[in-house]
Amino acid sequence: MTFDLTRRLAAEALGTFFLVMAIVGSGIMAQNLAGGNVALALLANMASTGAVLFVIIAIFISVSGAHFNPAVSLVMWVRGDLGRGDALAYIAVQILGGCLGAVAAHLMFGLEPVQFAQTARNGTGQWIGEFIATFGLIATILGCVRFNLNLVAPAVALYISSAYWFTSSTSFANPAVTIARAFTDTFSGIAPHHVPAFLFAEIAGALLAAFVMGWLLWPGATENEG
Repeated sequence: MTFDLTRRLAAEALGTFFLVMAIVGSGIMAQNLAGGNVALALLANMASTGAVLFVIIAIFISVSGAHFNPAVSLVMWVRGDLGRGDALAYIAVQILGGCLGAVAAHLMFGLEPVQFAQTARNGTGQWIGEFIATFGLIATILGCVRFNLNLVAPAVALYISSAYWFTSSTSFANPAVTIARAFTDTFSGIAPHHVPAFLFAEIAGALLAAFVMGWLLWPGATENEG
């Protein structure tokens, strides 16, 4: 079944809305309950993020492809799987949905709807972390798309859950999420002036992954070539 663009955009907006709402909301809840234990708060934040990723991808993958991430939409455009106009529309609604998700999380917890983050997330180590996190995410998606589409939801959820802990940046790996998190001065926030470097690292990681995995998983390649 093929869904029209309006429904696909609605799915992308709604999925990204719930993703960011889960990230920000669970961060607020974790910070409130963890008693200053940052590791425990991060664990709770990770669990909520991984769980909601599994659910929204499982629900919407047959509707819009379940990108919820401008880096994914960019890669699908580069691969020729998504038209340029559709890719731009996907990215626009992902960013909008993500920002509204942050607002919704604030409203649930009685906070100011729109905030500007103060949390510093800067430096070479964090940028490398975002590059690696996004590279791995795109590699995970492309590998599952190539061999077993049914594994996308669990694989992405598990990868992001793991990358929360093995990357220095806690694995944003998503330009829409990064932008939305600039508008929350809570546990999951990122200072707005640190966003551009994160976006650059994410896009670079995504494009390199598209190139590497395109070569590695090229269906015409055989062991007798080269």
